[in-house]
Amino acid sequence: YKLIFKMKKITLFTPTYNRAYCIHQLYESLLRQTSNDFEWLVIDDGSTDDTLRILEPFASQIKLLRHSSNCGLPSALNTGIRNARGQFVVRVDSDDFVHEEYLNILTTSLRLNNSYDAVCCDYFLVDGKQNAVEIVNSMEQPIGCGIMFRHHHLVEIGLYNETMRVCEEVELRDRFLSEYQIIRIPIPLYKYCKRDDSLSSDREVTS
Repeated sequence: YKLIFKMKKITLFTPTYNRAYCIHQLYESLLRQTSNDFEWLVIDDGSTDDTLRILEPFASQIKLLRHSSNCGLPSALNTGIRNARGQFVVRVDSDDFVHEEYLNILTTSLRLNNSYDAVCCDYFLVDGKQNAVEIVNSMEQPIGCGIMFRHHHLVEIGLYNETMRVCEEVELRDRFLSEYQIIRIPIPLYKYCKRDDSLSSDREVTS
């Protein structure tokens, strides 16, 4: 099935910069989702590698947004949120993977609990060979991914701070928690790949 139709409940967005070598693997991960009620936005932040060529076969199934130059991760994230049409928004980075029930479980949690403002899941920390190293509690060691927000709440708090080149997800989370609450699902649905050149190590590079 295709990843997007006219209107979807979920917007999944992926910022990417020079990740041609891995983004196809993310696509395969998303094809296995038990929920197809989502659109997928890919924000190419001025890549100079073959990212656009790799994405060409999926052109009818994704919405590709492109920056003419590398503007940085917060700018790419905001482009995704501003163009989102879904009620719920969630970020998945281009070198990561998700469980087939990832979107279904997060969405169901928000849809059935109106008091929940955002929901996060635990994650596997994996190495460059995709081997799970450990399971991480997402509240004790939060990351920018693996968390689904109600779209209008992110708009209300003013999106990401584009002047920040590091820890932009920490600053956003702090502002969000000053107004709303995040609920944790203690199930590792996200596989977070921490590479030497990932945005965990070098926040100048968009994931």
